[in-house]
Amino acid sequence: MSSVIKLAVAGASGKMGQLLVAQALQDPQVELVVALDRPDGPLQGQDAGLPQGLKTGVLVNHGLADLAGADVLIDFTRPEASLEHLKACQVHGVGLVLGTTGFDAAGLAAVAAFGQEQRLVFAPNMSVGVNITLKLLELAGRHLSSGFDIEVIEAHHRQKVDAPSGTALKMGQVVAQAAGRRFDQDAVYSRVGHTGARTDAEIGFSVIRGGDIVGDHTVLFAGQGERIEITHKSSSRATYAQGAVRAAKFLMTQPVGQYDMFDVLGLAAV
Repeated sequence: MSSVIKLAVAGASGKMGQLLVAQALQDPQVELVVALDRPDGPLQGQDAGLPQGLKTGVLVNHGLADLAGADVLIDFTRPEASLEHLKACQVHGVGLVLGTTGFDAAGLAAVAAFGQEQRLVFAPNMSVGVNITLKLLELAGRHLSSGFDIEVIEAHHRQKVDAPSGTALKMGQVVAQAAGRRFDQDAVYSRVGHTGARTDAEIGFSVIRGGDIVGDHTVLFAGQGERIEITHKSSSRATYAQGAVRAAKFLMTQPVGQYDMFDVLGLAAV
C-alpha cells in the first residue's frame, strides 16, 4: 500500500460529494485523484472544489476509465449509478466504499458478488455515532426480545427518494437478528384502516419526510409500564464523509472481501 491513498469520489457535484471532496483535502493520508458525476452534472469539466472555493486540481468528469488511477472509490449516489461504478471498479481492480441505499434484490446480489472478488465496505450509514447506536440496539434486541413491541421511526429531508431509509432498515435488521426474529417476515411498513392489534413479532416502521432534516432515527421498545427509546440525530452530513474516508483507509489494509462499519470501527467482536 502506498503511503497516500488515491481516492475517487462519485457524485462530486452533490452535497455528499462536496463533503467528501473537502474531507479528502483535509486528510494528509488521502489524495483526491478522480471526481465523477453524471454527464449533465453542474460541475462537469470544472474543478471539483469550485463550489467551496477550493482548488483540488481535479476536474469533474464522467469518465469511468479514470478509475484506473484510483485505489478506492467512495460512492453515495443512486442504485443505478452505483451499479455502473461497481462494474468499473471490478474492471480496474479498485476498492469500493459504498453508502448508497435503495438497492433492489438484484442490486444487492450484484454488490455481494463484487464483495467476493474485490475489497468492499458496504454500509447504509458510515457515521461513527450511528454504528455505535447499532451496537447498542444489538444489546437491547437480545434482552428485550419478549414483552416489548419494537418500532423504528425515522425522519429525513424532503428530497430523500427512498423509504424507509437504509439506516432505519439496518436498525430493524440488527434488532430482529438479536431478538431471534425473521426481519423479512416481521417488518411492517404500513398501517392504514382497520389493521387489528399488532402481533408480538412485528417490527413497525414510521417515515417522516420534510424540510432539511439531515437524519433522525429512533428505535422504540414499548413494554407494559415502561419504554426504552434509543435515538441518533444527525445535524451534519460531514460525519458520513469522515466515516467514509476512515473506511477507505481501513479497506487498503484488508484482503479481498465485504466489510461493514462494525469491521472498520472494530465493533464486530464487541
